Amino acid sequence: MTHLSLSQVGISFRRGGKTSEVLKDVDLTIAKGEFVSIIGHSGCGKSTVLNIVAGLLKASSGVVLLDGKEVNAPGPDRAVVFQNHSLLPWLTVRENVALAVDKVFRGKKPKIERAEWIEHNLALVNMMHAADKRPAEISGGMKQRVGIARALAMEPKVLLMDEPFGALDALTRAHLQDSIMEIQMRLRNTVIMITHDVDEAVLLSDRIVMMTNGPSATIGEILTVPLKRPRRRLELVEDVTYVHARAAVLEFLYARHAKPAALAA
Repeated sequence: MTHLSLSQVGISFRRGGKTSEVLKDVDLTIAKGEFVSIIGHSGCGKSTVLNIVAGLLKASSGVVLLDGKEVNAPGPDRAVVFQNHSLLPWLTVRENVALAVDKVFRGKKPKIERAEWIEHNLALVNMMHAADKRPAEISGGMKQRVGIARALAMEPKVLLMDEPFGALDALTRAHLQDSIMEIQMRLRNTVIMITHDVDEAVLLSDRIVMMTNGPSATIGEILTVPLKRPRRRLELVEDVTYVHARAAVLEFLYARHAKPAALAA
């Protein structure tokens, strides 16, 4: 059953009398509980797609529907985790998460219930031990965990992540990828992740959406990743399905990343 759909979505920007078409005819349907990655070269509009779904940008054409309702503005049903953690430096870890919880649930949940919900989400990302620390006192990976906790605490229908691990070292990145897989399996929430990392996309995703190069970028190909869950990275290194999926994405990105019409020619 379709949970989120993008139909003929496009966006253009006008500057200095000239119009630049960034996206054109993007069609995508996502089921509830699905993990979808969007990958492509720099400038292909993948983050633009995410910002349209988030309601941060308004599409010039087409429509985005979430559970049958049109998306045309930001809302708590779509929470975003950016590459930059975006934590307020003067607030503690707990207070940063509380900011989102109070915004969404004030008047809906009593204060004690909101406090318990904050603790629950910090525990979900293993950050209770640092609940009273400020962002300057914790590592980059820990800051991203707090950003993820804050997003999850809003109970969004869709979790949107824009290269959330891009600024982290390889080991921290791997640990957070494992955490995201565990959390997503437990919560069965719908996730859209922007990434430029092929291995990350194959490891985490149910499907990988591959974007053509811009201008007028669109979806070139969608790859299903038929790997069973839970997934353990060390076991997948020589897994035939994993290797084939990885090769398919690489082949698209480096040999067939033009527009679909050009691909078919």
